[in-house]
Amino acid sequence: MAAGTRVVSEESSRAVDCERASDRRALLRSGSLVLALALGLLAVPAAVEAQPTTKVRRIGYLSTGHRASGFHEQFLQGLRALGWIEGQNLAIEFRFAEGQFDRLPQLAAELVELKVDLIVAQPTPAALAARNATTSIPIVMINVGDPVGIGLVASLARPGGNVTGTAFDVELATFAKALELLKGAIPQARHVAVLSNPGNPAQGLAIKHLKIAAKQLGLRLLLPEVRGPDEFSRVFAEAFGERVDALFVVAESLFLLHRTALADLALKYRLPTMFGMRENVVAGGFMSYGPSLGYNSRRAAVFVDKILKGAKPADLPVEQPTKFELIVNLKTAGVLGVAIAPSLRQQADELIP
Repeated sequence: MAAGTRVVSEESSRAVDCERASDRRALLRSGSLVLALALGLLAVPAAVEAQPTTKVRRIGYLSTGHRASGFHEQFLQGLRALGWIEGQNLAIEFRFAEGQFDRLPQLAAELVELKVDLIVAQPTPAALAARNATTSIPIVMINVGDPVGIGLVASLARPGGNVTGTAFDVELATFAKALELLKGAIPQARHVAVLSNPGNPAQGLAIKHLKIAAKQLGLRLLLPEVRGPDEFSRVFAEAFGERVDALFVVAESLFLLHRTALADLALKYRLPTMFGMRENVVAGGFMSYGPSLGYNSRRAAVFVDKILKGAKPADLPVEQPTKFELIVNLKTAGVLGVAIAPSLRQQADELIP
């Protein structure tokens, strides 16, 4: 009996051990499940927290021109290429002075009152108005002439304030090249009228460079000034009376806004005219040499992107023009009776038929 009892006891003991082992496995499975559930519950808020929330940034855009002119489109193209989409993660408050420069201070003040994150201003008069309206909101300028000379930035390398962006600075070499191209197209030219706007503080430096370049090329200059389109006819009549051989129009927003009127007057008085912007030649002007407005506008989007991501305008060097283009209007040349030499055709970046 004792042996049988021991067998039964051993079997009972093994049964108990098996039951305990089963219970331990069940407990482990249960514990693992509880732990997994707990970790899962903890992970849910973390996953939700990790989801990026799209913050809409609000910027202002101040221009001397018209919305219909479409010059802001190149800037918007630059923004889209960097992932800034109007209506998604970006809201833009547009303000266009429509050629009425005296409206710029009021329009700039409106953008400041809206507490925008940044103001984009183009060209020089708009940038000056924006800078006069705020010293705290970052300003990205586009196509501004002589930003150091007119006090917008301390230096090109270290702007030092709340303004940076793209300049429309053209050095002496650029003016010399433009006059040289004009003289190459009109070999007999000895007397050239230079049209400028004294209301733009950046024009003074341009005239200084042109005087030096003209002396190097043996050209005499006539220096008429205009502050508005109502003075255009007087100036062209004066230039015609002085028997000038050609006209040089300094790049300026006034002359860009009224480019068709200038092109028409140049044809009326049969004056071959050199402009600083491609758009004047598209409107019927004879030729242009200077920085690309569109390229500078797209580059300005890079500054906006950096500032919205935390960079300070004071630390972002101002970009000077790097892309220059020579444009010739062949139809206008034909009307003026100017034969375009093969060498000039080869140099041209674009020949408008």
